[in-house]
Amino acid sequence: MVKRRAGEKRVGHYSSAQSILIVGDGDFSFSLALANGFGSGANLVATSLDSYVALRSKYSEGESNIMELKRLGCTVLHGVDVKTMKFHADLKNRKFDRIVFNFPHAGFKGRETEVHVINSHKELVRGFFRNARYLLHHHGEIHVSHKTGHPYDRWDLEKLASESSIVTTGKARFQKQDYPGYNQKRGDGPKCNKSFKIDPCCTFKFRISEAGDDYILKD
Repeated sequence: MVKRRAGEKRVGHYSSAQSILIVGDGDFSFSLALANGFGSGANLVATSLDSYVALRSKYSEGESNIMELKRLGCTVLHGVDVKTMKFHADLKNRKFDRIVFNFPHAGFKGRETEVHVINSHKELVRGFFRNARYLLHHHGEIHVSHKTGHPYDRWDLEKLASESSIVTTGKARFQKQDYPGYNQKRGDGPKCNKSFKIDPCCTFKFRISEAGDDYILKD
């Protein structure tokens, strides 16, 4: 059992003692669930791809979630592309204990079983891994929560991670009830504010391999 620090609070897989980067958070409800559970957002950087203007038009609770996050001391960033985030002015000089990407999705461009759709999702996750490794502490972890079963297993997250010298350390069941107030959103198209079914799903956990550490030092 991991010993808790004095005053440390835990929510799901996460601790108030960790520096946590959350990417692609839609309406920021996952970040808010963590901040509320910790009693503070000071250890969090919450981001989304949308601009603030786009977020307000897409999500009914997006603006209120952001206001509450800021009240709790969370850093909120808009327009953060996971495929280029290692160059972002507010991120490039930081390192995190955990980097979290829940239910990555490249948009609704066809059926989820179609090859071109699967490939677009894989390119998104591939780009995420390539960038996340530069923002991670030496002993940190990258977490990707993802639906399991057909056709989602065809994304092959472990292989995509290995291309960036990132290895799997395990996976755990993602339980939405661990994050009160979290509402996963479609995020794209006319139903962007609608939720979607996430079961069955898991949180896949990754770390940088020893070879990957050497690569970053030389890069």
